[in-house]
Amino acid sequence: MSEQPESFADFKNSFSYGSRADLNFKFLKGLSEEAAADFFQQLLWKLGDAYDSDEWSGVIEHVRASQARNYAGPSRWSYDESPQARLGKPLSGAKIALITSTGHFVEGEDPKPFGVEDMSQEEAVRRIDDFLKEEPVLSAIPMETPHDRLRARHGGYDVRGVLADHNVALPTDHLRGLAAEGLIGSLHPLAYSFVGACAQTPLIGRTAPKWVEMWKDAGIDGAVLVPV
Repeated sequence: MSEQPESFADFKNSFSYGSRADLNFKFLKGLSEEAAADFFQQLLWKLGDAYDSDEWSGVIEHVRASQARNYAGPSRWSYDESPQARLGKPLSGAKIALITSTGHFVEGEDPKPFGVEDMSQEEAVRRIDDFLKEEPVLSAIPMETPHDRLRARHGGYDVRGVLADHNVALPTDHLRGLAAEGLIGSLHPLAYSFVGACAQTPLIGRTAPKWVEMWKDAGIDGAVLVPV
């Protein structure tokens, strides 16, 4: 028996935690089929124009404007309170840590999700539903780690961008520069990363509070948070 053909709705939704996970087009899941079809039609027209003119800014702007427009609408998430707090001292005198949900780790220190050695990005994408049921594992990354020793694996987004330039989502170089200028008092020597596509209830209720206590014990005053 042949597999059921993929519907257009399945196709547009697959860019968000699906088989085509891609942060650039994740917003498509929130569009109606008609709106998504219009996006693709406009995109194809602009691609045709770009072939003729060799000018690609229209393609880039169409995607960028569509992202901004569709992320600007009301959120389906609502919270009674915020966990954020004001920094208790000037930034120039504060100790700051870098924390990301990008799935970074250092070569040789693989968190081995589900006990799998050297899991490929392709397998991580296929197993996104498994990740969403598991508590996250925190990886500690020395701030001075050379880029060629950084790795990233995450089933919820296309990691090619961060592998090409880790500062896109693990901005260690930028933060070291701000500390050198005196804008930041000091940096915690370790950055931290985990796969944000994980079981949210245990993350909020159990895992994250333990991490926060660990960071408080380390004398960290505040954090730069980089979600994906």
